[in-house]
Amino acid sequence: MKKNPQPVSLTIMGKDYKIACDPDERDELIDSAEELDQKMRKIRDSGRVSSPDRIAVMAALNLAHELRLVKNQNAILTQSLNESLANMAQKIENVLENPETR
Repeated sequence: MKKNPQPVSLTIMGKDYKIACDPDERDELIDSAEELDQKMRKIRDSGRVSSPDRIAVMAALNLAHELRLVKNQNAILTQSLNESLANMAQKIENVLENPETR
């Protein structure tokens, strides 16, 4: 089934943007825009960066860094889960092969 993108109005650092997005992604887009706006305002308010372009790049770098950290944590958790599942499967196989050890 084809989705019909709908326009969503967003305000980031006082500028309005209209973005087309699928209705089921609307809330996530709004939340993302609000997070970006907060990060950009924080960078601007720090006083070290004033150019809107530089603020946007700094915010993008910060978000990319956070995303990389989360991906790395996810990979570690996935590996740990896979190891635990393999260990559990081995224990189940051992019990099924040697029922007298129960």
